[in-house]
Amino acid sequence: MNQYETVFILTPVLSEQQMKEAVKKYEDFLTEHGAEIVHRENWGLRKLAYPIQKKSTGFYQLFEFKAPGSIVEPLEVQFKRDERVMRFLTVKLDKHAIAYNEKKRKKAQEKKEEKKEA
Repeated sequence: MNQYETVFILTPVLSEQQMKEAVKKYEDFLTEHGAEIVHRENWGLRKLAYPIQKKSTGFYQLFEFKAPGSIVEPLEVQFKRDERVMRFLTVKLDKHAIAYNEKKRKKAQEKKEEKKEA
């Protein structure tokens, strides 16, 4: 099993509910095909570096997951078929990237705990 990271941008014309449904669709797709979701992050509505489909913002989502390599192609086909997805990128993580992501999540968790105590 390899570890992958996928970032995709959803069109900004979606309502909050529609955006959540789209994210759930891809999360379900991954789990149905034997992937284990390691981490999921909603980066929210962000400004794009350049216009895509005449839109200057988009909802960014990140999935980090463990899966066999055969899952990447069907996932990307699903992204291409979905008109709500403006862009996507999937990369295979090496051991250094995995360690970096774990360290980053641990540091973020510690910051959350410090805020709760304060």
